[in-house]
Amino acid sequence: MADVVNLAAAFDSFDDTWQPRRLVSVNDYDVKAVRLEGEFVWHSHPETDELFMVRSGRLVIQQRDAEGKRHDVELGPGDVYVVPRGVEHCPRTEGAVTALLFEPRGTVNTGDAGGERTAELQEPAADD
Repeated sequence: MADVVNLAAAFDSFDDTWQPRRLVSVNDYDVKAVRLEGEFVWHSHPETDELFMVRSGRLVIQQRDAEGKRHDVELGPGDVYVVPRGVEHCPRTEGAVTALLFEPRGTVNTGDAGGERTAELQEPAADD
């Protein structure tokens, strides 16, 4: 049987930003908890869509189309948005945000950009 995962406890188990934690896996998808603050890196995921679900705070997902035209989407608590596969995007916040990400297993947080902000997927701290 699968374990029950409490979102509040999962988010309380870590403080670092832009470092996703896998909460559970559903078929070939991971559900990840992440704390966001500031601006990330411009990147895309050529092979997959990426679902953002904001739990707290305000998140802007900056996007650029193939011609370089910007289109920003602002999300608040309870909002869900899917960045389509291959769309270049850069999440940014004005303050602290907690969110869930739904992505195929093995999806790298920095997508095709790579670099120093690439994070190895972690698991939340286990309860004592």
